Amino acid sequence: MQEKTNAVNREILKKITPTKQDRAKIEALANKLENEVAAACKAQGVQATVRVEGSVAKDTWLSEEPDVDVFMRLPQSIPRKSLGEISLKIAREATRGSRQIERFAEHPYLEAFVDDVRVNIVPCYDAESGEWLSATDRTPFHTDYVKKRLNENLRGEVRLLKKFLQGIKAYGAEIKTGGFSGYLCELLILHYGSFTKTLQAFASYKQRTVIDIESHYKNREKELRLLFPEPLVIVDPVDKGRNVASAVKPQKLHTFVAAARAYLSKPNEKFFYPPKTETLPLKTLKNQLENRGSDLITLTLDKIEAVPDVLWGQLYRTQRALRKQVELSEFKVLRDAAWSDEKTLNVFVMEVEQRRLTGTKKHLGPPLEREKECENFLSKYANNEAVVSGPYIAGGRWIVELRRKHTDVVELLREKLENGGKDAGVAGLISKSFQEKLEILVNAEVAKAYQDNRKFAEFLTDFLRGKPFWLEDTAA
Repeated sequence: MQEKTNAVNREILKKITPTKQDRAKIEALANKLENEVAAACKAQGVQATVRVEGSVAKDTWLSEEPDVDVFMRLPQSIPRKSLGEISLKIAREATRGSRQIERFAEHPYLEAFVDDVRVNIVPCYDAESGEWLSATDRTPFHTDYVKKRLNENLRGEVRLLKKFLQGIKAYGAEIKTGGFSGYLCELLILHYGSFTKTLQAFASYKQRTVIDIESHYKNREKELRLLFPEPLVIVDPVDKGRNVASAVKPQKLHTFVAAARAYLSKPNEKFFYPPKTETLPLKTLKNQLENRGSDLITLTLDKIEAVPDVLWGQLYRTQRALRKQVELSEFKVLRDAAWSDEKTLNVFVMEVEQRRLTGTKKHLGPPLEREKECENFLSKYANNEAVVSGPYIAGGRWIVELRRKHTDVVELLREKLENGGKDAGVAGLISKSFQEKLEILVNAEVAKAYQDNRKFAEFLTDFLRGKPFWLEDTAA
């Protein structure tokens, strides 16, 4: 099996390693951008050190998806509240004529597409090591740290890990994905020594993994556990107070663990290049939804004006709030998700065991031996209008049968979202959109959105299928 793994790895590495022509193109673009950003800084009267950082600087980028990160190290005299505004103005000027997207991490930065290459122009402060004023201040130090330690072979191993994580949709630390960052991939390869060894380590994952490359917490394991309670901890070599893996969602970590086991068991190029989702024919979709045995509830929203990272933060917050409201009323949620094309359509999807519950539920009171608790229970329910039957004794305890307040999950959601869901934990921008238009669809009613938006159709097909693509040909 090791020979097969090595063979697949070699084939993938050939595809994702930049050629001389690739390097020449990206290096020329990076130099051009450095000069453009430096000139724009000067034109705005801002002193700055401009340097290419990230995967291009460290030579860990993938030939198919070059991503140029240009950082402006700005004077600490610029107020924090003005950092985003000033840097965006400079970035827009430096990439004038290109498609531009405002993004947001700890502060705004600009994503632009120059010569069909994605470019990120990011501000940070010109800070000394350990004296960070902004999260991005560490990035130049990350670049220097990794460049000193990666050789040509290890850079190839980093590429393999990145491509693998991309394939299983666990790459990228942005809010939408909540996966593994490029820097995290580089540290994992530095620690384990290869792509295969990294997979082997995660395939054996139990409940917690801690990596402290620079031994910042040697003989201080108790302190480390108190500082970093997360299931995956990679202490930042240049900042001992930071867990590089803090953005990794448990779902993405667990996906990596399972996919690593599957790949090591049966290596296949599909892990790196997943097959395109073949959407279900509309008739098949409707038939599946009507005969699934559960109920699919979808809430659809039109375009929401927000930068992607803010949008996804609001979507995920609202997703959690909706699930909580539904579960508090004792509906059983099987799965839920939030989806957006970041342009015209936003959708919350929730699969429940059943849309409607019976009108009555059994509520268990205390055992008879708990005298005081029994008194309190009887005081509450002996003459309560919500009681259908009881209190009565069964199995040595008091019991009542209560009338449910909500028996239809759709009616529950309509009630909770009548004012936009402000009292239900719905995020501000989503709440405003719900107030303007609340559309709740059940099962096959989602067909129109499915027909009108191919990306949503692909998402819903995968959601209904449930099984990850890489499990298809790897099960024993």
